[in-house]
Amino acid sequence: MSELYNVSSSPHVRSKDTTSRIMLYVIIALLPTSIFGIYNFGYKALVLILVTIATCVVSEWVYNKIVHKKSTITDLSAVVTGLLLALNLPATLPWWQAVIGGAFAIIVVKCLFGGLGQNFMNPALGARCFLLIAFAANMTNFTIDSYSGATPLAAIRNGEAYNTMDMLIGRTAGTIGETCTIAILLGAIFLILMGVIDLRIPGTYIVTFVIFMLLFGGHGLDANYIVAQLCGGGLMLGAFFMATDYVTSPITPGGKILFGVCLGVLTGLFRCFGANAEGVSFAIILSNLLVPMIEKITIPRAFGQVKEGKKHE
Repeated sequence: MSELYNVSSSPHVRSKDTTSRIMLYVIIALLPTSIFGIYNFGYKALVLILVTIATCVVSEWVYNKIVHKKSTITDLSAVVTGLLLALNLPATLPWWQAVIGGAFAIIVVKCLFGGLGQNFMNPALGARCFLLIAFAANMTNFTIDSYSGATPLAAIRNGEAYNTMDMLIGRTAGTIGETCTIAILLGAIFLILMGVIDLRIPGTYIVTFVIFMLLFGGHGLDANYIVAQLCGGGLMLGAFFMATDYVTSPITPGGKILFGVCLGVLTGLFRCFGANAEGVSFAIILSNLLVPMIEKITIPRAFGQVKEGKKHE
């Protein structure tokens, strides 16, 4: 009879998915966007992608060596951070500034707070916002051989003409990974099919943002304007690849919905009333800071538990 039982401590529900497997899925999902970014912006984009990935991996390895911790570079999380950071950079950014960004993402945002699973905001976006503050001129310079002038969102804000189809297929200025919406969606579909992400956060984010722009965007029911807002400024990349980060997003179903609402409202506020035409990066990292509170108010109540005030009723 004893052979029929296996006594062990919880948890008893197990999955074949490991951190490295999930990170590998994310890398595969980002390949269409990365390949298009290299095609669109040339060798400079490739250099930045390789530099940021290498910097993130080396930074994590060196940090773990210094503090005598077990090496964690094999979980591929540093590779994902480096790739996401590169996709959020303009191809014209000097390589040494990308190195600073990669080191900041891993050492300051991730490792100093305990490593994977304990960082309080998305490392890639934390580094991007740091670079925007430290090197604002270079981080907003999107002039390259293929393109010159403002990004589509900047053109929209200035009342200039824009082409929605160009934004869908990526024939516009912007960061390496934000321009081709089709490539981003291909990667997002892969992650959904693999069960890595669900649609609660990105779906709520997009719907909330659309409603906000309909109400406050100043263009009413102009579908062309709404599509341009969705395709521009890294919103799709942020919604599917960074807002869904396991570590910095809520785990409760209700929390994911509320988190998506916060993202949509903040992005809309930044775009409609802020000085920056983009707003996705700041919206995500600010919402990351709200996650502990969101989870506290959305955690399901245990069966049979009653509120303190009702015990004596």
